[in-house]
Amino acid sequence: MDSRPLKVGCLAFALSAFTLAACDSGVPAPGQEPLRASSPQVAEDEVVLRAQGLVAGPEAFYFAAGRSEDEAALRPILGEPAERRDIEECGAGPMGLSEYANGLVVNFQRGNLAGWTLSQNENAPRVMGDVQIGTSRDEVADVDGFAAIKGSTLGDEFAIGNAVGGFFEDDKVAMLYAGTQCFMR
Repeated sequence: MDSRPLKVGCLAFALSAFTLAACDSGVPAPGQEPLRASSPQVAEDEVVLRAQGLVAGPEAFYFAAGRSEDEAALRPILGEPAERRDIEECGAGPMGLSEYANGLVVNFQRGNLAGWTLSQNENAPRVMGDVQIGTSRDEVADVDGFAAIKGSTLGDEFAIGNAVGGFFEDDKVAMLYAGTQCFMR
């Protein structure tokens, strides 16, 4: 008796069972909230700044995302930028800025998201992680990856890892930034 048809049949059955087991209905189990792949901790009407970009409600943008898409996602939450301007003389190359009334400045190069700065605490977006505007120097110094930037010509500057930086004033975080900036060092 030839066992090949039996082996093929068993293999087909095993692949069918595996395929069914790998399927997901997309419906969360009772008691679980559905997770958004972009960032499950962000409310629909919230902006959160991340080391590699930003999240605006249900949409996440990494650096290099288009300016029109970024601003369209930010508009329902933050409104129109208070000011849009271009800086031709920037160490990193020409840069476009969209400045919002809450202290957020979003930086663009060649029409793409390049970085952000945040310099206000009231009504400001939250920054992913433990460091926010107003966090004390002692708390920041305890964060993994903290490093004071000795000799900075810009002020009392620090970095957290290789993606987020900031400045202290009066021993509290006064500004945070990520990505490409137009800092003249």
